[in-house]
Amino acid sequence: MAEWLTVEVLDGEEPASGWRRAWEDGLVEAAVTQGARYWEWHDTRWGVVLEVVFDDDERLERFRALPAVRAALDAVPDPVAGLLVYRGRGGGAGVLVPRRPRPLPAAGAAALPEPGPEPFLRLGA
Repeated sequence: MAEWLTVEVLDGEEPASGWRRAWEDGLVEAAVTQGARYWEWHDTRWGVVLEVVFDDDERLERFRALPAVRAALDAVPDPVAGLLVYRGRGGGAGVLVPRRPRPLPAAGAAALPEPGPEPFLRLGA
């Protein structure tokens, strides 16, 4: 079974995109040497996200323990509140496909009226 690891780096005094440029090659190399099957970077409004998938838990843990990975995580722009590391993909839900945003209600849409009481008919005596 695939084991996903997600690293979210939030903007701090410096933008997280600068952190990505500084550490991207080293993190990808570390992931590949530990057997990563796939990795993907995302730029967000609040920072950057790295998602990496490994074949098993052992490879994932070896990746996390590498000095290069630990140094990169220690160097995030906001070391106190600017780093989230979790298993899974798509907001940490553990699903293999990211969650999609729900569509916004159309302009002018209104809720349906509440149903009224059920009609009651008495037949016979």
